[in-house]
Amino acid sequence: MTVWDDLVGQEKVSAVLDAAARDADALVTAASAAQPLPEASKMTHAWLFTGPPGAGRNQAARAFAAALQCVSPDRALGGSPGCGFCDGCHTALLGTHADVTTVAAVGAEILVKDMRDTVRKSFTAPANGRWQIILVEDAERLNEKSANAVLKAVEEPAPRTVWLLCAPSVEDVLPTIRSRCRHLNLTTPSVAAVADMLVRRDGIEPEVAASAARATQGHVDRARRLATDPAARERRAAVLRLPLRLDEVGACLRAAQELVDAAAEDAKQLAEEMDGKETDELKAALGAVQGGRMPRGTAGVMKDLEEMQKRRRTRTQRDSLDVALGDLTGFYRDVLALQLGSRVAIANADTADSEAALDRLARGSTPESTLRRIEAIAACREALDRNVAPLLAVEAMTMALRAG
Repeated sequence: MTVWDDLVGQEKVSAVLDAAARDADALVTAASAAQPLPEASKMTHAWLFTGPPGAGRNQAARAFAAALQCVSPDRALGGSPGCGFCDGCHTALLGTHADVTTVAAVGAEILVKDMRDTVRKSFTAPANGRWQIILVEDAERLNEKSANAVLKAVEEPAPRTVWLLCAPSVEDVLPTIRSRCRHLNLTTPSVAAVADMLVRRDGIEPEVAASAARATQGHVDRARRLATDPAARERRAAVLRLPLRLDEVGACLRAAQELVDAAAEDAKQLAEEMDGKETDELKAALGAVQGGRMPRGTAGVMKDLEEMQKRRRTRTQRDSLDVALGDLTGFYRDVLALQLGSRVAIANADTADSEAALDRLARGSTPESTLRRIEAIAACREALDRNVAPLLAVEAMTMALRAG
């Protein structure tokens, strides 16, 4: 199993990255042996991975990082870097490789203070790997100061440093940064490709895999979660019942509160799993004495951790809400397809109840009102991106869904 096997439906991208990894391997070998560098190399120091949610931007970047760090002896025999089994591949894929640094947005933005140490590290030589790799998972969330810090590092990189930036589209990244990157655009994988992956890699029953892939319309991570997590399936079913409940103002407000509460519960569960462990580890690293007392001068460090955890809870809540809003958008898209007699496959007719709900709404409204409802959901997403209070944004949406 090579590192490219996780890239579902991205054969062209895999081929480009495989060729670049081969050239990168040749560059390192030539440099260590004091040989002339190969000409017309397909390798470069900065890459920009774009594509819609679920296409696998981060997975592609991490697979490429693993291929660059591959130490398989088969490379010397003409094998392609990225075996998936050697120590370099394994630790890079797990996120524990010393020379692969991952930066992800904890809150709504990646702050400059979160990038300072990473930028400094990018100018150092690899500790024990073949390349120093910086993987920025949410490049669209770089604010002005952090983006400028990245720009300076990308403009004049160290000889063995590679930047891998991931964003939904090229427009989400500063023009000055994207002009210095090689751009790879990933496409949404087909429903059949996602279903095949769930069966082949996760051992999911074919019927369940097909239903999950169809419901998520090619979003690999959500399809896997829907196929393997009963709680996720129940939350989705509750969201899809929401359009039938919006018959009065009170029902709209209750439905909005339930959506926000469910997202808050998701954030709380994640916080319970991670916050306590992070706090205990930091206290131990700072030398907390028995009884929990902290040494002098460490209060600021603990406060920074608490602020980071608070930003992560906010981000998690909004990400959970975004999943629900995506499910709602897909539901009304199916309603519109029925109203227009489209041949587009219906994504949410996986149960008799959901099929009946779709038919009921399609018959009881017009395509124009369905489009207005889809626009109301998009407006709610935009409001959340502007940091509008979640309850206010969702209440406005449910009222708009009722009005049609």
